[in-house]
Amino acid sequence: MTDAAPRRRGRPSRTQTEAAPATRDRILDAAREEFSERGYEKTSVRGIAKAAGVDSALVHHYFGTKEQVFEAAIEVAFAPALAAPVAVEDGPLDGVGERLTRFIFGIWENPATRAPLLAIVRSAVNNETAAAVFRRLIAAQLLRRIAQQLDLPDAELRAELAAAQLVGVAMLRYVIRVEPLASADLEPIIARVAPVVQGHLTLP
Repeated sequence: MTDAAPRRRGRPSRTQTEAAPATRDRILDAAREEFSERGYEKTSVRGIAKAAGVDSALVHHYFGTKEQVFEAAIEVAFAPALAAPVAVEDGPLDGVGERLTRFIFGIWENPATRAPLLAIVRSAVNNETAAAVFRRLIAAQLLRRIAQQLDLPDAELRAELAAAQLVGVAMLRYVIRVEPLASADLEPIIARVAPVVQGHLTLP
């Protein structure tokens, strides 16, 4: 009786390939957890593979480099925020500041969507590679789409200034947790921030 042939590394088995959607999702879930707990620099493809219960070659097979794994992971985690352009177009232009402000802060207020956003922001702040991936995602899938809804001069700059206002407040409230902003009721914050966002988006 001969010993079974050892499993070859590097190429996913037929069983793994057939289970691709579930395996891919498991890798993405593990990647988000690893990036959240360890940050971009201390996370490795090997560590993601171990957390997902797969061979590291399988991570490379589905996603490529660590940078590409990070991009795929944060795109899924950032998906709720990518609906922001709908908040811009869904109503009159003179109320766009409040709609966008309320939409973005609503995502941050929800614990289910706040946790992955915190992981994204922390990785982007601490590592230039992660920051570059985050910038590409923001520029291509969020800011340009918001700008297209405005149909105003300097629309991309307007969208970037509005985003800077919202991201700055979100950083202080949810990431750095500066008091009294971190503990303040949300409605007064929206009342103060929304007119500024409105001005960035629509004033001459």
